[in-house]
Order: sequence, then structure tokens, then C-alpha cells
Amino acid sequence: MDLDTTKPLKSADKVGTICRALRRAIIEQALEPGAKLPEDALGERFGVSRTIARHALGQLASEGLVELRRNRIAVVVTPSWQDARDTFDIRMELERLVVRQLAGRLSKAQVARLKAHVEAESVARDGPNPVSIRLATEFHVLLATMTNSPVLLRYVSEIAYRCCLTLSLYSRPHSAECGVTEHMAIIDALERGDAAGAVALMHSHLDLVANRALVTPTPARGRDLLDVLAPYADESPEIAAKAPLPAMKPRIVR
Repeated sequence: MDLDTTKPLKSADKVGTICRALRRAIIEQALEPGAKLPEDALGERFGVSRTIARHALGQLASEGLVELRRNRIAVVVTPSWQDARDTFDIRMELERLVVRQLAGRLSKAQVARLKAHVEAESVARDGPNPVSIRLATEFHVLLATMTNSPVLLRYVSEIAYRCCLTLSLYSRPHSAECGVTEHMAIIDALERGDAAGAVALMHSHLDLVANRALVTPTPARGRDLLDVLAPYADESPEIAAKAPLPAMKPRIVR
């Protein structure tokens, strides 16, 4: 008798949908640090069971965007500005590995995909700053995806999204055009096969990004969870993040 494999696939798709929606809502500051994420409310918003909602929260906890507390309470993490510099330093080392692996090895299709993403960044540069920061972060995750290294993708994704959340909360206003120009320079160096140049450009780019951090967080707004998630839950999957992140075990805070 053939096994029915459609059920787990559907569940995985639902977990991915919730993760993408919550990730964007958190990074774009629609959900502020400390906001509670009840499993029943998420289940109601996305039309899924509490079990599926719990799996999605565990995935986001592994990315450092959600904190899991006792009694199955999940909240949006509050990143520490004091730890931000160390986080960016670690990110620089990881992304050096990424560009070394990719220099001279990108296919034409991969280069086209990277340039299309940067074009999307350019289009969004006059919009809200958190959206611009999210798109910029997704560029780095896309680079890591192209290494075909699950381990490298896992760690780059986790630390990049943590940095993204820190920037969304603490960064000074800046010109998104700078990030677009820097990303295009990195793509050009990778396409030429200039590993040393790509490493230097990536280091300079991330150093500039880290230096945009400020100590003043965005004030909390205290909006209703279901209202906040409405535009994210209803969004078409075609414009979601291009590469799903690998499953990771959540960390429980006691």
C-alpha cells in the first residue's frame, strides 16, 4: 500500500508560511520586542493547529527572533545593543567564507538572481527603513544559499537575521542607495572571480552597516497581534523569501 506523503508536506508548507510572515513582521517592527505570540492566536490567524504554530515558533527561536519561555510562552526577542558589535564581528567572519566559496563559481542564472534581488532593494529604497533593511539582509542569506552548504547557510541565516533585527530597532536613518551600490560591487567581484576583492568589499560593507547602530530603540506601540499579522498572513508566497531556512532546534530560556 502506498504511503500518503501529502500531509507532512502540507504541514511543512504551513510552518514556512507562518515563519515568513512572522519574520517580516518582526524585522519590519510591526511586532515590537517583548510582544507575546500565543499559539492559539497564531493558529486562528493562519488557520492551523497549535502544534503547527508551535513548530513555526521553534523555527524562529532557532533564528534568534523569538524567545521561548516556560509554559509555552513565546515572545519577540529583545536584542542586546551591547552584544551587537560582537554579533557583527562573527557575521563578518562567516560571510568571508561565503564570498570565498562563491568567487568565480556563480552561474549566469545565479548572478541574474542576485542582481534581480538588488534591483528589488533599489525599488524599495524610498520606502520604510525596516523593509529596506530586511531586503538587504535577504541578499546575504541568498548568497549563503548559493554555497550549497547547509551548515554555512544555517549559521549565516541565524546571525544575519539577528543583526537585521538589531538594525531595525537601533540603526540611524541611512541611504539605502549605499547598500545597493555595495551589494552590486560584491556581485561584480564575485562574477570576476576576485576572491580577495570580494572579501574586502564584504568586510567594508558589514563594518559600515554595524556602525549605523544607535542606542535608542523604537518605542513600543502595543498593537493587537491579529491586526498586526493581517497584511503578512495574506501576502502571496511568491514574494516571500527565496530560500527556506533549514530546520533547527529551538533554545528554551529558563
